[in-house]
Amino acid sequence: MQEAIKLAASNLNSGKGGPFGAIVVKNGEIIGRGANLVTSTNDPTAHAEIVAIRDACKNLNSFQLDGCEIYASCEPCPMCLGAIYWARPSHLYFAASREDAAKAGFDDSYIYQQVPLKPIDRDIKSLQLLQQDAVQVFTLWNASDQKIPY
Repeated sequence: MQEAIKLAASNLNSGKGGPFGAIVVKNGEIIGRGANLVTSTNDPTAHAEIVAIRDACKNLNSFQLDGCEIYASCEPCPMCLGAIYWARPSHLYFAASREDAAKAGFDDSYIYQQVPLKPIDRDIKSLQLLQQDAVQVFTLWNASDQKIPY
């Protein structure tokens, strides 16, 4: 955890992004590191956890983090939490809470409120189009002998 917090502090000093850091560990060894790079890369998805997951997956040559642990300097936002679940590590540890982050100006409560709403009721209106065409692609996926389940 100290390494994740150290990355957050170092990132603050570098000016590359927000004060967040994360590491991925497997068998006691750090295999992925990440710091928030949102503002320096103009990428709203470049949160520390996402950057660390990408680094670890590249280093493992795998799209999953089986048997890994993620240490984050702060409780992950909804996007990062989703990515963590997709990566399938065995454990997640975090230091600061989402309430601590909100006090520093990083408030995710709005997103948490939007997620359970029906798409039409969200502030960013979401409308479903061409469902049958898209479902046909899933049918092809299910029939494919080249698919790699994840």
